[in-house]
Amino acid sequence: MSNPVYPHPVIAREGWPFLAGAVVVALLVTWFSVPASIFFWLIAIFILQFFRDPARLVPQGEKDVLSPADGRIVVIENVEDPYLKRPSLKISVFMNVFNVHSNRSPVDASIVNAWYNPGSFVNADLDKASTENERNALHLRTAAGAEITCVQVAGLIARRILCYVKPGESLARGQRYGFIRFGSRVDVYLPPATTVKVAIGDKVSASSTVLAELP
Repeated sequence: MSNPVYPHPVIAREGWPFLAGAVVVALLVTWFSVPASIFFWLIAIFILQFFRDPARLVPQGEKDVLSPADGRIVVIENVEDPYLKRPSLKISVFMNVFNVHSNRSPVDASIVNAWYNPGSFVNADLDKASTENERNALHLRTAAGAEITCVQVAGLIARRILCYVKPGESLARGQRYGFIRFGSRVDVYLPPATTVKVAIGDKVSASSTVLAELP
C-alpha cells in the first residue's frame, strides 16, 4: 500500500461554505441564547462530519479495483453496461449521509468518455436509481486495456453531483475526482470475468477496500 497524493485538507473544499455558514449562525444564536444555540451547533457538527475527507492508504495490486466511495455494497450482479452496451459485472456502493462523500478513482486509467444524465432523485438504495436518477458516468481504460464505467448517482437528498475530470485526462487509483452532496451511490461496471472480492452488505472504504480483481 501507499499514501495517495492528497491535495485537499481533511475537510472537503465543497463543504467550506456550508460549514462557515453554519458556524456563523451558531455563533450569532449563542450570543443571544446559549441553550437555543445547541441545535445550531449540532447542525454545524453534522456538516463537519459529512464533509470530512480523510487521506487513505491505497492498495497497489495491478489488477485491483478499489472502491470509489465509502458505504455499503447493495448490488453485485451481471448486467448490460448502459453506457458501453456490453455484458458487465455491476457493483454498487450506497452512501448514507454519515459516509464520506468524496469519490475516488477505482483504478489507474485514462478517461475515454464521460456522460451526464439529468434525472430524478429517488432513494439511491433502490436499483432504479441507476437508470432514473441524475448521474455522471466516466468510461475508464486501464493500461492493460480493461474497460470500466464508474457512475456517480444522485440520491433522495443529494442535489448536486460534482465531477472535476474530463475525457483525455488520466486518473491514478485512489485519486479524488468528484463529490456528491448528501446521500447517493456509485455504480461500477466491470468486465464479466472480473473476480468479486466483496459481498452484499459489506461496508467499504473509498480507495482502501478492494472490490474486485480484473481478469
